[in-house]
Amino acid sequence: MELTDPPLPPDIWAATPCAAQALIVGLQERVRALEAQLGQNSSNSSRPPSTDPPQAPPRPKAPTTGRQRGGQPGHRGACRGLLPVEQVDEIVPVVPECCGHCEQPFPDAAGRRRARVWRHQVVELFPLAVRVPEYQMAVRRCPACGKRTRASLPPGVPRRPFGARLTAIVALLSGRYRLSRREVRQLLQDLWEVRLSLGAVVRQEQAQSAALAPTVEEVRAAVQQAPVVNMDETGWRQEQQRAWLWTVVTPALTVFRIDRRRGGAVAEVLLGADYAGVVGSDRWSAYNQFPAERRAICWAHLKRDFQGLVDRGGEGERIGRWGLAETERLFALWHRFRAGEYDGPELQRRLIPLQARLGRLLRRGQKNADHKAAGLCRELRKWWPALWLFARVEGAEPTNNMAERALRPAVLWRKGSFGSDSESGSRFAERLLTVVATCRQQNRRLLDFLVAAGEAALRASPPLSLLPTPPKA
Repeated sequence: MELTDPPLPPDIWAATPCAAQALIVGLQERVRALEAQLGQNSSNSSRPPSTDPPQAPPRPKAPTTGRQRGGQPGHRGACRGLLPVEQVDEIVPVVPECCGHCEQPFPDAAGRRRARVWRHQVVELFPLAVRVPEYQMAVRRCPACGKRTRASLPPGVPRRPFGARLTAIVALLSGRYRLSRREVRQLLQDLWEVRLSLGAVVRQEQAQSAALAPTVEEVRAAVQQAPVVNMDETGWRQEQQRAWLWTVVTPALTVFRIDRRRGGAVAEVLLGADYAGVVGSDRWSAYNQFPAERRAICWAHLKRDFQGLVDRGGEGERIGRWGLAETERLFALWHRFRAGEYDGPELQRRLIPLQARLGRLLRRGQKNADHKAAGLCRELRKWWPALWLFARVEGAEPTNNMAERALRPAVLWRKGSFGSDSESGSRFAERLLTVVATCRQQNRRLLDFLVAAGEAALRASPPLSLLPTPPKA
């Protein structure tokens, strides 16, 4: 057995029996693997930055420009503009009585032309008020059969004691602003003097969830027709058991699903069994059902894997450094393409030498003595077309950032709520997350949409749609 760096002096190593050499090498490899596991952080693994230990290396900072902090010469300042006079509710004239310098009284301004004024506006909230209509349903006795009949509620009036706007605000506070149910109850009492029990808060969440159900199903059907999607998943808790929160993102729509499984069956449920578009994702095995010709692999994850080889050391370090250099070149080309310096065909031409170098790296790396490096190179050779699909398909990107950004609010919700305690709680979470993310993508007013969805459900009207309206010809 030959080693480039034997663990013992050469003469002692040469006299060591082969079985002992194999044992020592195996123990060395195990120690290296354990040290690499202890050294994992957000720069060399899929761990989020919030889990970085104190000894983790600092995240790289942007190079300094040498300029002073703050606004630069020629920078257009940002300030709050005044509303037009037509939108002002009240104009309060304020006239000085005397000179602010010599204290000489001003003469009576009556009859003089209007002087120059300095405008100052104050934005204030009205006292929050609650409207409580009471429906008195008469009861009449039938003269024929003698039985009593009570009048029905008018169409659109909820049978529960809370209206559509209050229900939407409860869902908004819980699902968008991630307040606990006790905090939601306390806020309603502090601002509106509305008293709700914890059970009533949950019932309003479920009422809003039911109103949004057909809307979310329409979004799920629409993403299955999208030409390019990005997918990702993260951990969740349902009924104190392990679950997963999945997301599918397009430029105009985002859909979430909570499932106890993390396998490819969930991806098939979200996209359909016959999905023919391009899927951008990481290299998790659940996405292996999509062929390399219709899959865009995330280079940001690949960069972390190369960094992991560097931090691991040993025989795989050289592979990691080479891979990091090629990754930096690729992102430099992509950023110049996004800046409009050249078009798609030119991007493909400029990637040719990079592809040649990376191909040599993978061919050499799959024979590397470090099994991690060799396994990574073999995997990348298997998915070689998926590494470059972003340069051939419009709408595809070299990273999975769209899906990862969509998951960040959900991760914050999970940290505060510890997941959901029931199947219905999971449906509420995934529906609210879907509507919140999609309204943000389309610049829709979230509260107005939630109220309108609740009112449509009360009137048994057609559900609201989140699908973007096609541009007029």
